[in-house]
Amino acid sequence: MTRILLVGCGKMGGALLDGWLDRGIAASDIMIVDPAEAKARTRPRPRVAVAAALDHSVLGFGADVVVLAVKPQMMAQVLPPYRSVDGAVFLSIAAGKTLAGLNDQLGGGRAIVRAMPNTPAAVRRGMTVMVANGQVNARQRAQCTDLLAAVGETAWVDDEALIDGVTAVSGSGPAYVFFLVEAMAEAGVATGLPRELAEQLARSTVCGAGELLYQSLETAGRLRENVTSPGGTTFAALQVLMRDQGMVRLMTEAIAAAASRSRELAS
Repeated sequence: MTRILLVGCGKMGGALLDGWLDRGIAASDIMIVDPAEAKARTRPRPRVAVAAALDHSVLGFGADVVVLAVKPQMMAQVLPPYRSVDGAVFLSIAAGKTLAGLNDQLGGGRAIVRAMPNTPAAVRRGMTVMVANGQVNARQRAQCTDLLAAVGETAWVDDEALIDGVTAVSGSGPAYVFFLVEAMAEAGVATGLPRELAEQLARSTVCGAGELLYQSLETAGRLRENVTSPGGTTFAALQVLMRDQGMVRLMTEAIAAAASRSRELAS
């Protein structure tokens, strides 16, 4: 049994909460701290306790994991009171907030895991990469893995510097895919397709291809080759996309820019 204190219940916090409840974690083992939730009482799920701020009831809850799901810019304001929470591992999903920075704001000597999830967590198809500081033990690593596996796949890295690349590839990655759908739809309209049909084709094709890739044991490269007949229509399109490594070069530049911005935010 893991007792969870969820600090912030916005989109990502709410997705995590839904995942935990669907996975069978008892509502009585979860407490939410979120002023908006406590005021509105619209998002909290049945029997999940909600507090507007850290108080005696929260301190007495005895959390094993404190999940920090507030916006990064709110961390400096939110964290200091949690210095009084003892024995828990702090699991942060705030982009750009380093282990050292979080540890300082929590008073030092705290067990902290920094995680980078992505938005497909809302449909249990997320990807989360985690890194821990030296205070985190094996049991706490397993607890964090279990909580984030409720909304998708998980992985660990030992070098925190890799989180910038993770942020650039998977954290920001869904936006690249959505933009691909937009671009495909616009290109379809340019061939004469009605916009509604072009958008349906682009959306369904990307979703279907993604599901095929997810379920297949083949690599993305092999799946691409399987659908590409020499001299056919797909071959003609790929000749354009792959000319002078154009698409690879553009994506490399885009991800490098995102990683660079992630480093800037962390500092």
